[in-house]
Amino acid sequence: MPVLALIFLAPWVGEFLLGNLSVRTLPLIAFLMPLYGGGALLIREVVRRTGRSYPAMLVLGAAYGIAEAGLVDLSMFNPPLASQGFDLVSTVSFVVGHAVWSITVPIAVAEFLAGPRRTVPWLRGRGLAVTASAYLAGCALIFSDAYASAPVRPSPAQVTTVLLVIVLVVAWGLLAPPRVHPGTGPAPRPLWLGFGTFVAASAFVARPETTFGLVLGGCVLIAAWILLRRWSQAPGWGLWHGFALVAGVLPVYAWLGFVLTGLLEPGDGVRWAGNVAFALLAAGLLLVTARAVRRHYVST
Repeated sequence: MPVLALIFLAPWVGEFLLGNLSVRTLPLIAFLMPLYGGGALLIREVVRRTGRSYPAMLVLGAAYGIAEAGLVDLSMFNPPLASQGFDLVSTVSFVVGHAVWSITVPIAVAEFLAGPRRTVPWLRGRGLAVTASAYLAGCALIFSDAYASAPVRPSPAQVTTVLLVIVLVVAWGLLAPPRVHPGTGPAPRPLWLGFGTFVAASAFVARPETTFGLVLGGCVLIAAWILLRRWSQAPGWGLWHGFALVAGVLPVYAWLGFVLTGLLEPGDGVRWAGNVAFALLAAGLLLVTARAVRRHYVST
């Protein structure tokens, strides 16, 4: 059950709740599951098998985002405002969007739903091999379409640079020693943590696509990383804090989906209705996840 939930949630959150794809194209989720779901499941299994946790998932999620933007759909070199074949501003948005919403949030929800199996591996050797094969097949499928239609194709030097960055980011996620901050103060209450997360995530996605926006987004990311690393090691941090982070981040893509519909197809009533349905589904998903967290506390 948690495996299937993760495979579905990764493309649904990353593309449909975001509003990047309309409800009209929902059947396409089957073609996105190998890429998004396979990538998220692989990251989750690698992190849990190496004894690491969500900081590593975020970092590996960033590596996933770099791979997708630079090697698979080539959006790193063909964004709408690309200049000289590369746009750092748009690339940062793509990578962070994948790391947080396409990978880490679906993993967190699936793990909450898994109950006592939350932090243990879900796949055996054959399952890992099948997942890796599905992910590579998904990459090939999306790449074949993107490469055929891309107005600008990356040079060998650009591809080599992307591969090198991916290797460095993966090494950071898997080899960097965990940092401990002894003597930190108490963690914030889950309610305030969730509200603050929603505000910070909304500020990140709503920032202007300019150099100023790039700097602002970097400041938000650095501040969030430092604070969450400290708070997560503070006394009293628990599952409700993790749920608060998910509950603060997920609705951001819900409201952003309405914004994108207004920009892309404002006259499409079916697409607007799809946004409403997806937002309600996200709210229901949070309710189910909250019940799973509550059951954990009752059982322990």
